[in-house]
Amino acid sequence: MKIVALAAAAGAFVALGAPAVAQQVKNTAQADFTDRSGTETGRAHLTAGNDGVLFEVEVSGLTPRKWVALHIHETGACDHADGHASAGGHFNPDGKEHGFAAANGPHAGDLPNQYVAEDGVMRAQVHTTMVRLDDAERGIRGRALVVHAGSDDYRTDPAGGAGDRLACAVIK
Repeated sequence: MKIVALAAAAGAFVALGAPAVAQQVKNTAQADFTDRSGTETGRAHLTAGNDGVLFEVEVSGLTPRKWVALHIHETGACDHADGHASAGGHFNPDGKEHGFAAANGPHAGDLPNQYVAEDGVMRAQVHTTMVRLDDAERGIRGRALVVHAGSDDYRTDPAGGAGDRLACAVIK
């Protein structure tokens, strides 16, 4: 009898907690990075806020002591065989120019450069108000995050002269 009562109580607790769990899943996302050889090299955890998205990113295997570009790309595909070209261009729902310094910029997918530490790991926390964590017009769920080989000059269309795509992750 006591086991049945505990099971019933646990079922009621789970049922009551389900909307909270669903809301938490809706407000968070994860993206697993792969490098140009297809090896997993890191992860991003995304959290939706009232006014944008917080990205917590860690990617290893990068050139140490260097600034690199981190961008949101339009397509949720990360095929290492094509150098991650499958991720398409920058996420740009407003049709703006690339870069924070551009007269008609930036793209919604433009994020600040990030520093790679001595150990070859880029660790970053970035917040942007230009995107949402959903699948609406400004939504980035199902799109890709890309780490480039060089830094973004914040003005050159279409990608700031940031160079090759070293790591890519689909936002899930």
